[in-house]
Amino acid sequence: MEDKQKTNEHIISDLNVMRLKIAELEKSHSSLREAKEALSQSLEKLRNATGFIINVLAVAVEVKDPYIAGHQKRVTDLARTIAAEMNVSADLINGIQMAGLIHDIGKISVPVEILGKPGSLSDAEYGIVKSHPEMGYQILKDIDFGSPVALIVYQHHERMNGTGYPQGLKGEEILPGARILAVADVVEAICTHRPYRQALGIERALKEISEHRDILYDREVVDVCIKLFRERGFSFKPR
Repeated sequence: MEDKQKTNEHIISDLNVMRLKIAELEKSHSSLREAKEALSQSLEKLRNATGFIINVLAVAVEVKDPYIAGHQKRVTDLARTIAAEMNVSADLINGIQMAGLIHDIGKISVPVEILGKPGSLSDAEYGIVKSHPEMGYQILKDIDFGSPVALIVYQHHERMNGTGYPQGLKGEEILPGARILAVADVVEAICTHRPYRQALGIERALKEISEHRDILYDREVVDVCIKLFRERGFSFKPR
């Protein structure tokens, strides 16, 4: 009888210990849940802040050159669609989205009379325009976007054979996001109006990237871009 009572006491004691551990686990789980919720809220605030920064930068350059506003948005739309069709990561698509919306931010340093010049640029003027990727990088490099946005902006005029600017990078030296943005940028620029010429149309744009596939432009990006227009019915939204 005495042994049975001791056994019961041990069981009750063990049960009490288990209850305490369960309570501690529940408390830990609650704290973990609260921490996750706090982290989620912080990330959302960070995303909102990043979006605000992107919008401010975009507006800053658009005020100087209204053409850039529609251009940057259309380039972003095409680049994002190409990236999605290529099944790249969500992080890369997000980086391309941000970089696309401000890829010409460096043109804020280019005089208005050069940006809107109706005729051909002199070598000196063209040299100033060519400085915009590096200027954009200098503006963006210290901002933590969570993606290599500054580098994508820096490299969007590089070419696969090394003839691009400003660094003369080639092939795999160029970030995938920059290779995608480069094709979207060229296609949009060719098929829309520029201060110095009329729009040349989508057929001329697709011919350009097709003829220079794997020379100036990434092979896979070109193939996907052409597929979007030929088979998927992609088109630029009206300005």
